[in-house]
Amino acid sequence: MPGRLPAPLRVVVGLGNPGRRYENTRHSLGFMVVDRLARLLPGSTWQEGEMALVARACFEPANGDGVWLLLVKPLTYMNASGLAVSSLIAAERVTLEQLLVICDDLDLPPGQLRLRARGSAGGHRGLLSIIAAVGSTDFPRLRIGIGRPPEGMSVVDYVLAPLAEEELAVYAAAAEEAARAVLVWATEGIDAAMTQFNRRRPQAQM
Repeated sequence: MPGRLPAPLRVVVGLGNPGRRYENTRHSLGFMVVDRLARLLPGSTWQEGEMALVARACFEPANGDGVWLLLVKPLTYMNASGLAVSSLIAAERVTLEQLLVICDDLDLPPGQLRLRARGSAGGHRGLLSIIAAVGSTDFPRLRIGIGRPPEGMSVVDYVLAPLAEEELAVYAAAAEEAARAVLVWATEGIDAAMTQFNRRRPQAQM
C-alpha cells in the first residue's frame, strides 16, 4: 500500500464477494458503490493490499475543505469481511467514526438507502463479521435495500443470483445515489447525510 496520506481520512468499505462470478449480484452492492466513487474521483486507482483492493482519492467540494477517501473492497468474502476491515483501520489509525460500511439490506425496498451512525448487524453476515472483529457496533453504515426474495426462493440464491437488466438499472441508480451520500457523510458528517438521503428513493434511469 502507498504511504499514509494527511488527515482527514475517511475509510469507505463496500461489502461484496470477490470474483466475476459475484459481479452484478445483490450481495455485492457495496462493491458497486465504491466502484462508482472510484470512477467519480480523479486519480483513484485500485491496488491489491493484504486482504482487500484499495483506492485512494481526494474529494474537494465546491464549498469547504477537501477530504481523503480510502475506498475498500475486501477480498476475504462476505462472511470474513471483518478481517480486512480491522486490519485496515489499525494500519490507518482511524477511529470507527471515520469508517463507513456499505451493504445490501433485505428489509428495505429495492434501491432505498438508509444511513445509521451505529446499530446491530440485522442478520447481515458481513456486518456481523466486522462487529466481531472491531468489538463494537458504533460505526456508520449505509444500507441499500434489495427487498425480500420471491416465494419459494432461498435468501442465499436471491442475494447471489445475477441481476436482470431492469434490476441492474434500479441498482445502478441506487449506487449513484449512495455515492453522493458517501461524499456528504465524508465532508458534512453522518447527521447531514441521514437528513438528505434516508427518505429519498433513487429512480432508475430508463
